[in-house]
Amino acid sequence: MKEIILTTKKNGMPVLILSILGYLFGVALLIASGVMVFIPGIVLGAVILMFGWLPWCGLKVLKPQEALVLTLFGKYIGTLKDSGFYFVNPFCSAVNPAAGTSLKQSGDVQDKAAAIQTADVYSKKMSLKIMTLNNSRQKINDCLGNPIEIGIAVTWRIVDTAKAAFNVDNYKEFLSLQCDSALRNIVRIYPYDVAPGVDTTGDGVADEGSLRGSSETVAKRIKEEIQSRVNEAGIEVIEARITYLAYATEIASVMLQRQQASAIIDARKMIVDGAVGMVEMALERLNEKEIVNLDEERKAAMVSNLLVVLCGNKDAQPIVNSGSLY
Repeated sequence: MKEIILTTKKNGMPVLILSILGYLFGVALLIASGVMVFIPGIVLGAVILMFGWLPWCGLKVLKPQEALVLTLFGKYIGTLKDSGFYFVNPFCSAVNPAAGTSLKQSGDVQDKAAAIQTADVYSKKMSLKIMTLNNSRQKINDCLGNPIEIGIAVTWRIVDTAKAAFNVDNYKEFLSLQCDSALRNIVRIYPYDVAPGVDTTGDGVADEGSLRGSSETVAKRIKEEIQSRVNEAGIEVIEARITYLAYATEIASVMLQRQQASAIIDARKMIVDGAVGMVEMALERLNEKEIVNLDEERKAAMVSNLLVVLCGNKDAQPIVNSGSLY
């Protein structure tokens, strides 16, 4: 389906004025003919009153960033896109399959019963503005099989009204479903956090890509995946962003313990490295200053005591030895 842009002149106001004057003329003619009992005048006045309202059906008002897809007896004849007051064929009908559906900013697609509460539910005009779809959170397994919860916000707009109206049944619901599907396909490629031996780019080489650490790359791939799916609906995806990312509830506590254990190991490793350096420095300084001569056994005892003091979780409790080590 190819979009046809109508360049019809904006004759809405002249037609409105002429139709009102014609209606007034018909009323005056009917009254005058009735007084004079002029049968042809009565018939003509009645016909004008019966059909004088038909031109009003062809009056269309468009605001900026609105479009009207018109069909005549089932045939697509074109789209009005420029703002203004138009007059078109009164028998033309506007088409907008998603008129009864609204995309909420904080959730998924509304059903038609809930959408009736909105002001423009009966409008057949198609918005060309940039809109936002904040899809509900989904539970998806990452490439390691860990269940995570993720949500995205997609900004989009209609660029081809003919495709949006005729190529899909409901372009808003279609967009929402394709966002869910694309999100699942991309998330299954990545681990939640950096994991060894995982290839996220498809080049056969393990990399450090992850949902948490490569959010910009993931968002770009999600956008491209959605765009490839909604081209036939005449929709342009401007941006896709991750709005929520966390482990699923059933494994969140276990993963938190894992992160804590990893942090403790890293901290212990740093403490041990520092303690060994301090012990080495202490022995070197003692030898340089020749403060005391220590044999191997005493060096081992000193190293052991220093490591216990430096690596312990609690403050050391010194014990004074007044005797000999032997």
